[in-house]
Amino acid sequence: MRPGRRVAIDFGQSRVGLAVSDQQAILASPLGTFPNSDDLSEIIQSIPEDVIEVYVGLPTSLKGGKTASTSSAVAFASQMQKALNLPVRLVDERLTTSLSHARMREIGKSQRESKGFIDQLAAVAILESAMTAERLTGQIPGVSVEDWKSQND
Repeated sequence: MRPGRRVAIDFGQSRVGLAVSDQQAILASPLGTFPNSDDLSEIIQSIPEDVIEVYVGLPTSLKGGKTASTSSAVAFASQMQKALNLPVRLVDERLTTSLSHARMREIGKSQRESKGFIDQLAAVAILESAMTAERLTGQIPGVSVEDWKSQND
């Protein structure tokens, strides 16, 4: 496992949730929720300077196909890569939001009470999945934005 902090982003139509790992890439913690807008400055400012890689959740259908949100998430990931000058990788995010809602119900929070936090939990789930995949396989998780675009254009 490569050392270094990572950030995961759950990109949604209304909100963007962020999570960050520790230096050893063991623990994923919520970082923040931001409104989805064309101005990425608030999101960019929240990302720690020592991050080595960013994962953006790639919305896919349960069968692994593209969804209505796929192209928006890829465009967002491309913008983030240019703005941050860091590797940005697209990571399958199937069921992360459902898992996050289930976690909130387990602790007794309603969907309304968890509205802003659910996106952070989905980002935590994306980050945990990516770190586990790297730990188990020794491979960098996900696919680069450039590779995804070349394979799907």
